[in-house]
Amino acid sequence: MTYQNPDAHARERAWIELSMAALEHNVSALKGLLRPGCELMAVLKADAYGHGADAIAPALDALGVRAYAVANIDEAVRLRRLGVRGEILIFGYTPPGRAATLAAMDLTQTVGSPDHARALSFRGLSAKCALEIDTGMHRSGLSWEDEAGAAEILTLPGIRVTQIYTHLSCSDSLEPEDAAWTGEQLKRFWGILDAVKRRGIPIPKIHVQSTYGLLNYPDLACDYVRVGVALYGVLSYVNRPTRVTPDLRPVLALKTVVTALRTVRAGEAVGYGRAYTAPRDAVVATLAVGYRDGVPRPLSGMGHVAIRGRLAPIVGKICMDNMTVDASAIPDVRVGDTATVIGGPLPAPLVAEQAGAFTPELFGRLSPDLPVVRLNTRSVR
Repeated sequence: MTYQNPDAHARERAWIELSMAALEHNVSALKGLLRPGCELMAVLKADAYGHGADAIAPALDALGVRAYAVANIDEAVRLRRLGVRGEILIFGYTPPGRAATLAAMDLTQTVGSPDHARALSFRGLSAKCALEIDTGMHRSGLSWEDEAGAAEILTLPGIRVTQIYTHLSCSDSLEPEDAAWTGEQLKRFWGILDAVKRRGIPIPKIHVQSTYGLLNYPDLACDYVRVGVALYGVLSYVNRPTRVTPDLRPVLALKTVVTALRTVRAGEAVGYGRAYTAPRDAVVATLAVGYRDGVPRPLSGMGHVAIRGRLAPIVGKICMDNMTVDASAIPDVRVGDTATVIGGPLPAPLVAEQAGAFTPELFGRLSPDLPVVRLNTRSVR
């Protein structure tokens, strides 16, 4: 992403605005939920959930965050080159041939099998590793029943296992069956830790909670909490209850401009496939943003944008780099007006739900080519 100040030409077509004051507020609010001795681990995978790691990571570092998680080694290297200090956990697989980079940049590589751990150990570089335990999600990690495998990985020479963790597959739900399953996963995780302890092997730092794990199971005693979507001031779903409800402020807004206005008579069609027919005379505004920028096409005919503080329904099919809205109810609408696609009265969870998605997916669609305007930068110490 390209970062620009509010006075530059970022606002000529479409852009992302980031409230750095909101980010600072969210860090403080989330840290306030942590048990004593527990650290916030900021999840910055997928370019900081589409917000732009180049902006988010240095701000978090300045705020004193010292633990991070990313999807792959290239994301981790990028954070180091941005000057990020502290722990950087890589969730995904890294080939053993890149072990030298892991060691040189002080990165923590997830291992979920003895074979992967042995291959990293063979390099003899003392690379830091995190042992992932599969407690029932069945996506990655060492089986919770494999006590011998865990003991071997934790004692291999040539690597240093500094973390052990699991993923809870249903911690975002308080439905009785899902809560019972989360309890079973936790039982399995604590069980393998106890088995390793009985072998006389020290247990490294542990973590099991992501955002919803923190909000629904805040009393778990862990060393880290992996916070993703909540860090950016929103949750994944609309109106899904949680045991804890922090005061969060959205960091991101997606905005664009009105590039054309035209009157469409009753009975005339708008857009590809004549998908929308005006039931009355209408003022149709064209906006300079489309699905190439990350606006979900399923919002066609369903979603809204905000112009001059009022909502305008999306009409016609969203195109690659533009879209049309009915601006009839917006007084004095003009070419050059700003339109908000995500943010303000259109929070990301609502927009995602209308598109048949959920918030991280919506963020993940945002184009890295969008310019980014950082607001309130002076509030970040």
